[in-house]
Amino acid sequence: MRVLVACEESQEVCKAFRERGHEAYSCDLQDCSGGHPEWHIKADALELLKMKWDMIIAHPPCTYLSCAGNRSFNVEKYGEKALERQRERERGAEFFMAFVTADCPKIAIENPLGWMNTHYRKPDQIIDPYMFAESENDTENYQKKRTCLWLKGLSPLVTNDLPKPQPVRVYTRKNGRQKNVYFTENHGKIGESKHGGNDAKARSKTFPGIAKAMAEQWG
Repeated sequence: MRVLVACEESQEVCKAFRERGHEAYSCDLQDCSGGHPEWHIKADALELLKMKWDMIIAHPPCTYLSCAGNRSFNVEKYGEKALERQRERERGAEFFMAFVTADCPKIAIENPLGWMNTHYRKPDQIIDPYMFAESENDTENYQKKRTCLWLKGLSPLVTNDLPKPQPVRVYTRKNGRQKNVYFTENHGKIGESKHGGNDAKARSKTFPGIAKAMAEQWG
């Protein structure tokens, strides 16, 4: 199959499909960091949607679509900055929907819980990396990071039966609500966006267990 993995500089999903014999290409405005520039197209993903693909797996930017910065959209408190964030969110949603309406028989769109869950529709599946870990000792994948999948022409991924990981630390916010903190070796610190090694890039990288499952089950 010819597979486009849009908005992916890490090449995790691209390489998983290549390992199984598919003609897969990652695409991003950034240079790739996965070690295979020959499989990477540095271009606007929307331009590539004009080409024919057997499958599209898209990771549209979630900066303005996730729930993480919801309070920043408060116009009364943040004024013009909030209005600009709203405009950015509209642009982000428009980019997201370009993949939804793409002319391709098999489409998967990945994003965290956020605005598209209500602005568009609920996802077809919500997954965590630990659902695709080989065991509880698989520290690279036995992590918790909730991710939504919107699917067209594809079945929800089959998961394992491992229990949910326990948080490394639990602390109480000023409003009295508790927050769980999870750590990962290769993906920064999950749960506290202001920390972690490579911040946004590290947190946006697809876990190898999920990439492998996509290639094995959808390929």
